[in-house]
Amino acid sequence: MKGRPPQPSGATRAPVSGPDRDALVLRRSPARPQAAVLLLHGGRADGLEAPPALNLPALRMRPFATALLRATRGRPVLVGKVRYQRRGWNGEREDAVLDARRALAELRRTAGPVPVVLVGHSMGGRAALRLGGLPEVRAVVALAPWCPEGEPVAHLQGRRVTVLHDESDRVTRATGSWDLVHRAREAGARTAAVPMPRGGHTMLRDVHRWHRLATTAVLDALGTGPEQADGAGTGHVPLGSAG
Repeated sequence: MKGRPPQPSGATRAPVSGPDRDALVLRRSPARPQAAVLLLHGGRADGLEAPPALNLPALRMRPFATALLRATRGRPVLVGKVRYQRRGWNGEREDAVLDARRALAELRRTAGPVPVVLVGHSMGGRAALRLGGLPEVRAVVALAPWCPEGEPVAHLQGRRVTVLHDESDRVTRATGSWDLVHRAREAGARTAAVPMPRGGHTMLRDVHRWHRLATTAVLDALGTGPEQADGAGTGHVPLGSAG
């Protein structure tokens, strides 16, 4: 992303009390979940204010949630999203990471120690990648992520990392994504890079392809879809695997 992320529900909250109560918003919560998918929307480089009620980056992730809900219908898969307290990343504060950590902690209390797939766009993609090394995180699917030079990757060893990015994106740089994927592969992650032909940063062109490929990557990570690493049927361009 040229160093900065973009400027620009009928869900239920998890039944948890305490300071974490607003971090996790649930779209589906099975009685006995066996896995979970957590979505993280985009934001700004800087912004200490709360996201607005009409938050376009959050709205853009709704169709991804809908696609995931359809693809996992009838399966014990919890689907939720992170609710940010602040609109921006805010330098060393890394507010999006803090909120995502809180959501994951709330998820553990709600669902137990189930495997989690993180799906993040832009700033949310950066936060998802930062948290990809947590014990419960099985995979990260990053959509046009904000990947500044030097983002850490060692913690991604053994994880699945799938990145979708349109190389014409003028908000976040696809070259930053490909560099991160390359370094993550060398660190032992199981990686796939997907150059998208259209969509830009908002992913509003060829939307069904974005939704389908992201959903396929999630299903692969959960063990219910085509094998991700070989790119079968997904359009993936695998950059290597570990193990």
